[in-house]
Amino acid sequence: MSATLAAQERIESLYCAYHGWLHAWLRKKLGNSFDAADLAHDTFLRVMNSQRLLSLGDEPRAFLTDVAKKVVIDHWRRREIERAYLESIAHLPQPQVPSEETRLLIQEAIAVCDAMLFKLGAKTRRIFLMAQLEGLTYQQVAEATGVSLITVKRHMRDAFVACMQTL
Repeated sequence: MSATLAAQERIESLYCAYHGWLHAWLRKKLGNSFDAADLAHDTFLRVMNSQRLLSLGDEPRAFLTDVAKKVVIDHWRRREIERAYLESIAHLPQPQVPSEETRLLIQEAIAVCDAMLFKLGAKTRRIFLMAQLEGLTYQQVAEATGVSLITVKRHMRDAFVACMQTL
């Protein structure tokens, strides 16, 4: 049997056996059935793309719970991004308020950037943001963080690689 067919059978089996349980678990966490259904779907999409799918062993609920927790965290992060963005445009005069389509595209781009930054280590993220958002030179970042210039450059390289991979 091909690996693809085995993976398809495994995901179908997992879905049939655990979708109801996962939906109920998410409904309890989120407080509503609609978000729970969406996030259960997203969880199974992530599972389908997981390298661990064929080697779950005897603990599929633990695996699904782990994936679902990450999906829930992403959900709340997106909600926070949406709230902050809406807050930031609330003061704009009506003609300058972005259309609904533009708003969704901007929020999606911000969410992608946020996810990329979240994956960086804390020090790399801090160095990257100091250089990119605060406009500090690498030397100024090195002095502010107490690391060498070469270390700042290494962190910036890592951050730029993450940016390129995100694209």
